[in-house]
Amino acid sequence: MLFETERLFFREMTLEDTDTLALVMSDPESMKFYPHPFSRKEVENWIKWNIDNYQKYGFGLWAVCLKESGEMIGDCGITMQQVENDLFPEIGYHLLKEFRGMGYATEAAKACARFAKERGMKKNHFIHEVRQPSQPPCGRAQRHEICKSLHQDCDGKSC
Repeated sequence: MLFETERLFFREMTLEDTDTLALVMSDPESMKFYPHPFSRKEVENWIKWNIDNYQKYGFGLWAVCLKESGEMIGDCGITMQQVENDLFPEIGYHLLKEFRGMGYATEAAKACARFAKERGMKKNHFIHEVRQPSQPPCGRAQRHEICKSLHQDCDGKSC
């Protein structure tokens, strides 16, 4: 376990998490802000990318698990995103449908922001990449002052 909140704990993902994460990442609704839902192989590559990020940066997207049962409910963490010629950290998450709307995403994102702050990252250095208009994720991130929004394809409107 890397760190925890009142209801959640975070750990590094392994390839053994592929089946659970595929339930989220192969779902068209969950992946509507990505080019397409992921195949099993793409989920495996996603996990491998995060394992590489743990080594390279000391962080990545981690498995988010319920303290009560130990069940993995998705991923959340920090990834480095290229914007023009610079790299910026972004807090992102993916949760199983049945665990949405219960405050887990906010709880997890806030925990990741604390993790980053404890390691010297400043919140105003974070971005939130918007691939399509998406008021809920943008609003949640801005409401909790986790990041600044980077607007792409938002029709010139503030997301």
